[in-house]
Amino acid sequence: MSETPRSREIGGDTSAGLPQHRTGHAFAHTPHRSDSRPPQTPRGARRPGPGGRPGTIPPVPGRPATLLVAALCGLLFSLTTWQVLVAGPLLTPDRALSRALVRAVPDPVTERLSDLGNVPVAVPVLVLAMAYAARHGRRAAALAAGLAMALVPALVVPLKVWTARPGPLEPWAAGYYPSGHTATAFVAYAGAALLVGPYTRRPWPAACALALTALTAAGLVLRGWHWPLDVLASLLLCTLLLLPVRWAASRDRPVRRPAEPE
Repeated sequence: MSETPRSREIGGDTSAGLPQHRTGHAFAHTPHRSDSRPPQTPRGARRPGPGGRPGTIPPVPGRPATLLVAALCGLLFSLTTWQVLVAGPLLTPDRALSRALVRAVPDPVTERLSDLGNVPVAVPVLVLAMAYAARHGRRAAALAAGLAMALVPALVVPLKVWTARPGPLEPWAAGYYPSGHTATAFVAYAGAALLVGPYTRRPWPAACALALTALTAAGLVLRGWHWPLDVLASLLLCTLLLLPVRWAASRDRPVRRPAEPE
């Protein structure tokens, strides 16, 4: 009795029943890689990066630069404060520059410029920007800007008392380091620019803030109400206060309201 293919499979010869690999049309056109890896990696087989998400996450841009700016401002502010306390050699060019600049511009002009750093002028600008940002859902950024402004007198007033530096035109008085008007102008105008800048998508808020702060500082130095080093110290100190505001403004996103059905 002759064996059929089925009887051979039942009898234990399983080699004939195994499926054979065929080289068909699809295999003939499969691309090959020189590194023996498959041509495409399935999405599910990708190695997760930090946080459990597929792929790798690039480093956060700007963070090293922010830390560098903070460290540099802190170092320079500490240096200027130390020089004021010990009457160091850095005060010599500071006095020379002040003598060359004081009263170089008529007093009515410099007085108006200095008024840009008054609390009734600068703080309402920040308050309006805070209200606008909070109304559009950016409450964390608005709170950070308000906290930065509240820290201005909390830091500047004790520093004035501690250093007790006399003024350029009033050597009998004390409490000129650092400049409170410069600090108020910088935090108010720059903080407002950080809050409203994302809505304009243009550089004019930051440009206006820098211009108003520079005009305030120039008016104070030209009028003789502050030494140049007083103004520089305020800019360094307030940069440290504005960095958290910048971080909060970049992270705080407006809350989008759902569209009403028609």
